Amino acid sequence: MTPRTAVVWAALRPEIEHRESLLVLDVGGGTGGFAVPLAEAGHRVTVVDASPDALAALTRRAADAGVADRIIAVQGDGDRLAELAAPASADLILCHSLLEVVDDPAEVNRAAAVLSRAMSGHLDVAAAALADPDGRTGPADKLRRRFDADGAAALLRSAGLTVEAIHGVRVLADLLPGAVADVDPEALVAFELAAADRPPFRDIATQLHLYARKPW
Repeated sequence: MTPRTAVVWAALRPEIEHRESLLVLDVGGGTGGFAVPLAEAGHRVTVVDASPDALAALTRRAADAGVADRIIAVQGDGDRLAELAAPASADLILCHSLLEVVDDPAEVNRAAAVLSRAMSGHLDVAAAALADPDGRTGPADKLRRRFDADGAAALLRSAGLTVEAIHGVRVLADLLPGAVADVDPEALVAFELAAADRPPFRDIATQLHLYARKPW
């Protein structure tokens, strides 16, 4: 695990350990940062992504890892998911770094966007992100929206899901200078795991990770 991904894998591990051949749908899964390790663990993963280049890299990566037979690449937009995947066709759905860019989400974190810009001296941009209803820094901001924990949880609940856990991803990993972070990466991972579910530390993380379950 690395400081950038440790919290996400810690949230996923209870769901994937000791379970054989889950059907996983990775929406916006790109080049397979999650799909390939999951396939190596014996699960079957369908990756939906809008980028043909990312899916080509995924295919090569899966082949190099010897798991090409357990990964399916599907080109398409995440907000057209109902057209690309059959109902009840997955045991686990991943949707990482996607809600903030799709046309209609119906996890870049707002607090982190404000804090990081203020710390780098761009107080005017930080103030714009603080005041904007969608948490954007201005017309040039490439993201369509930024969520806070309450907003992201409300989105999932409106879809009929029960939110079981909210974690901050990269509480310090993106704030520390590289020279400091590299001194003791294991200690940084340990801190990320310890702080991930504790407000206010959770709320200043670069990203928010929500785990939700469909009620039976």
